[in-house]
Amino acid sequence: MSLSPNCGPRREGARPDLVVIHYTAMASAEAARARLCDPAAEVSAHWLVPERGEPLALVPEELRAWHAGAGSWGGVTDVNSRSIGIELANPGDRPFPEPQMAALERLLAGILARWQIPPARVIGHSDMAPERKGDPGARFDWRRLARAGLSVWPSQGCPPAEVGGFAEAARAFGYPAVQAELLLAAVRLRFRPWARGPLSGEDAGVMADLAARYPVDGRTPRA
Repeated sequence: MSLSPNCGPRREGARPDLVVIHYTAMASAEAARARLCDPAAEVSAHWLVPERGEPLALVPEELRAWHAGAGSWGGVTDVNSRSIGIELANPGDRPFPEPQMAALERLLAGILARWQIPPARVIGHSDMAPERKGDPGARFDWRRLARAGLSVWPSQGCPPAEVGGFAEAARAFGYPAVQAELLLAAVRLRFRPWARGPLSGEDAGVMADLAARYPVDGRTPRA
């Protein structure tokens, strides 16, 4: 039984092989739950994680929730049919509290085990939709998830690379083809939120490292 009516079957018998993390951009978890369960809103997610407390299941994982919208990751263009969506209760302007992050880690560990999803396919809404979205934002601790084996992070001390290879490496990792400034902003938001200024060798080095270790859809980036 689904708490949210905003769901349906996954198209063409798809199974989830991505996890997309969001923030709610609302004042409270209660307000977010109301919206995610409102038929008029036409949005939902599989899970809602309050600031303090256990995750709330809104849509069964085997069904298609309406959380991702337009965007892509690698060869996946219908992200809703291929993903599990997790909403973190956060208005978008504050850190994610420890109880929420701990609950997210437990939730993610179960999802990845149930569906045999590799950590590299745990992404942010901003990763698959750089033109539209910025969540879960610069305050989200992706490195923490990677240390727990629940996402990925660049190798420590990875060397700079030629900036001319940045876009190709980003696409090999999974990012969609978007304008250069949007792509750079999305990559920095997730992996280098402190970085400023034009595209650098450090940005290119991060993407070269990630593309080499985690090529999306099993593809190998060209030399």
